Amino acid sequence: MFSHIMIGTNDLDKAKAFYDNLLSTLEVRPAKVDGHRIFYFTKTGVFSVTKPINGEPATCANGGTIGFAANSPEQVDKWHAAGIAAGGTPIENPPGIREGAGNKLYLAYLRDLDGNKICAMHRLPS
Repeated sequence: MFSHIMIGTNDLDKAKAFYDNLLSTLEVRPAKVDGHRIFYFTKTGVFSVTKPINGEPATCANGGTIGFAANSPEQVDKWHAAGIAAGGTPIENPPGIREGAGNKLYLAYLRDLDGNKICAMHRLPS
């Protein structure tokens, strides 16, 4: 359904350092820089970060979350630790299992350097 996700930042260099570190825990290569944007290309889609082209400050979405797929609970934990080490802010509950509607998920949540809510998720067998 989705081809890409793009979020805004007020400091592209800091965002690149943060996401390069964070996404490396999910086996994603460092971003490709394209002027005022960075791109992370994977088999399942593209994640990108940009300075707003209208010149206004970037702001985060209220109620929005961007979820990254992880291969295991251990990978979710690595993602969370790397995000905190790179300056992200832990939010919600600590990384762990959440259950609902017949699903069992292992989740971790952070706010990135610009306040965007991001999540790593691994689907556990039911």
